[in-house]
Parts: sequence; structure tokens; C-alpha cells
Amino acid sequence: MKLDVNALRYLSKEDFRVLTAVEMGMRNHEIVPAELVDRIARLKHGGTYKVLRNLLKNKLVHHDATKYDGYRLTYLGYDFLAIKTLVNRGVFASVGRQIGVGKESDIFEVATEDGTVLAMKLHRLGRTSFRAVKSKRDYLVHRRSFNWLYLSRLAALKEFAFMKALGDHGFPVPTAVDCNRHCVIMSLVQGYPLVQVKELQNPDDVFNTILGLIVRLAEHGLIHCDFNEFNIMIDDDEKVTIIDFPQMVSVSHRNAKMFFDRDIECIYKFFNKRFNLTSENNEEQDGSETEIEDEENGRPSFLTVKKVAGSLDKELAASGFTRKEQVEMDKFIEEDAEEHSSGSDDDSTSDINEIGDVVPINSLNIEDQGHRDEYDHSLASRNSDEPGSLSAEGTSCSGENGLKIPPSASNGDAAEPLESGSNMPSQDTDNDESDDDSDDEDDAALTRQLNKQRKKAIAAAHGRRRPVTSRNAYKDKGKGTMNSKIQRQACKW
Repeated sequence: MKLDVNALRYLSKEDFRVLTAVEMGMRNHEIVPAELVDRIARLKHGGTYKVLRNLLKNKLVHHDATKYDGYRLTYLGYDFLAIKTLVNRGVFASVGRQIGVGKESDIFEVATEDGTVLAMKLHRLGRTSFRAVKSKRDYLVHRRSFNWLYLSRLAALKEFAFMKALGDHGFPVPTAVDCNRHCVIMSLVQGYPLVQVKELQNPDDVFNTILGLIVRLAEHGLIHCDFNEFNIMIDDDEKVTIIDFPQMVSVSHRNAKMFFDRDIECIYKFFNKRFNLTSENNEEQDGSETEIEDEENGRPSFLTVKKVAGSLDKELAASGFTRKEQVEMDKFIEEDAEEHSSGSDDDSTSDINEIGDVVPINSLNIEDQGHRDEYDHSLASRNSDEPGSLSAEGTSCSGENGLKIPPSASNGDAAEPLESGSNMPSQDTDNDESDDDSDDEDDAALTRQLNKQRKKAIAAAHGRRRPVTSRNAYKDKGKGTMNSKIQRQACKW
């Protein structure tokens, strides 16, 4: 939409108050009802509908009456709100000509009271040329529904934050002045886009400077993701300036390597095509070549970039980076280093402890088994005149019934040690069996009780629920004209 600021001088305070009311209503309404606009504006003498007609005439709002009578803000009305706020702050005093048009923004010249010329960038997401914002940008984060005006505001905030941080760290970027809604005010770059430049005095120096900027950004934890000839400004002294920052991501992004390689490839292709740079360092490479070959040919590699202290992606929370994950990662690295330093000592002590724990247990088991075997053989030899048969019976009884002696044993002297030695395990097994039986009985009783309660609950639920029948099911068709309520009462009687 073309920005015509001539109507801005004729708008009154009531007009801007109603515009602000529509903007506030669009936080939770796609189309703001006219009654809600009237309640939010609270004009002293009324007249909200008259003001809305005036705004509609100037195309600052859009009227929609498909479902209900409502209004929504247009990009021109959003521009007027942002410009009015910045003018009241004293950032600039006049708006000039349009100097640039992009797929997601428009750029205008503005001037301050002392005559300083600045650049005003108005983000306009939602154009036909760029509507795949959900797949190409991460402005939404976890949101599903969105508004184009709100997305433009998020893009402007991100660009202002990146521009401010890069300028503070010495990068050749425009100076960020102020930001409001979807509008960003910056210093005007005296130069031309690189795509419009046909000749350079030192193309090799410019080429190396641009590659150095890509690597330097990566060292500070950021990747431009759109580093091409359209977003590089160059002046008469061949000084390079970077523009357009909303799409920047962190080097921790899952596609960071692909974005880095794509930026490098764009610069190689442009300089090879425009300025015929066909040296060994600037030759195009196939996708099958490895990172080692890139390093040998002098081409920057993402794997060789080392992040410096105080990365910008951490300060700005760039896309693909979360502070919580970074803190957890730092803690994990510190703990891993401590464990690694003391790992050899822990392994040696753990091996010794395992050996010390295992040996006494095995020795005790062996001693118990030997003692039981000797005791079984001595008992069998005492109680039998026929050692072969009775010893076999004794061993079978000891294996099955816990060393119980059958009542036909004749030797009383031999019976006493058997009872004294074998009654204890038999009593234990009996107690265990009785406990198991009691547990089974308790479980069975509990299940029966739960089943009864379940049946009662189901019956009560069915009893409260009304039967779903048709409207004419209770009527006797053709037999009379009695009322349905009277007939139901008669049936109950």
C-alpha cells in the first residue's frame, strides 16, 4: 500500500484515539465490533461512528459486516500510528520520498528538525510476494494463529535488536536510532546495493572483506541467512555495509551449517559471475567435496569457526538458541570434566569393592551347602537298616518336604535330632503357605467387593440417565388425542 502522509496533517486527536482503540481491540479480535471500539475510545461527546466513517474514507480502517458490524486496522492506519508516535518523540519531523521496496518492507527518507536525513523502514509482512512466513521465519514460535500486523511488529523488534548489538560490537551496519510498532528508524547509508555495481577497483579486497564479515558473524554466534548482493551496500570508497537482519539465527540452530554454506556460496557465485574471479580460491566446488577440501582451497568452513566469549546469540536469544539449554549444557560440561578427572580413581576403588562384596557371599553359600549335605547323609545312615533304600527315601523326603521323617520310623533316638533339625524349615514353609493362602483369600474378597461396588455404580448411573427416545415414541398414534404429559402420568400410576 502506498504511503500518503498528506492526510496525516488533517487527522485530529479523536481520529487517533479511535485508531488506537481499533488497534487495542485487535489483540483478541480479528474484526473489532463497533460497540467495542466505542467503549474503548470513550470519546467525551460521542461521535465514534462519525470518526470511523472518516477513517474509512481515508482507508485507515477496513469495514467488515459479514458476521457482524466490525472494523480492522489496515497497514496505512498502522503506519500513521507509528509515524505519529515517533514524531511526538522528536525522532523526525518530516517524511520524504520512497527509496526502496522489498518483498517484506518499504523504505522511506525522513528528516529531523535540524535537517539530518534518516531512513525509515516499514515492515509489511503478508504481501503476495512473501506469505510463507510460517515456514521461513520463526516469529510465531509456539503460536498457531497470527496477524500480519503483529508479525511485522515482531520482525521490526528483532531487526532493531540485532542492528543495535552489531553496531555496538563494531560491525559495519547502519546506526539504529529508534523503533515503534513495525517501524525502524536508522541512519541513511550513503552507497548503492552491490547488485547495482558493475565495476570495482579492487574486487579481490571487497570479496575477502565480505567473506571475513560472514566468518566474524559466525564467531560471534550469528548467521545472516540472507547474505547476498541485495543486502550489501557499498559506497564510492568501496566500504561495505550490511543491511536486513530479521532472519538471523544462532550457530546452535539445527540448520546453521546449511545457512552458513549458502551465504558463502551466494558470494562465490556473484563474484564469479559479475567480476570473473576464477582464481583457485574462488572456484565453485561440488557438493561431494568434504570440509577438508574446502579448508585446503581456502574456502571458509563452518566446522572451523570458533565462537568467541560473549556470543551475541546468547545476549539476543537468537533463533535456535535458548538460554535454559545453554545453562544446562554448561553445567553438564563442568560435571563431565570433574567426573573424567576422577574417573580412574573411582573405577579402581569400585573394582576392589565389587571383589570384596562377592567373595564372602560365595564362601558362605558353599559352606551352607556342604553342611546341609553332611547333615542329610548322617541322618539317613542312622535311621536305616537298609542304607540304599532308606537313604534314597530320606533324600527324596528332604528334597520334597523339608527333611520330614515318615511316622513308620522305629528308632526314637534318631527321630529327635531329625525333628529338632527339620521342624524349623517345615514350620516356616507352613507359615509361608498359610500367609499366601490368607493373601489370596483377601485378594479374592477385595475383588468381589470392588465388583459389587462397580455394578452398583453402573446401575446408579443408568438409573439417573434418561432413555434417549424419539419425540413420538410415547404417543399412541390414532387412538386418542390425550396430552403426552397426562399419558406418562397414567402409565406411572
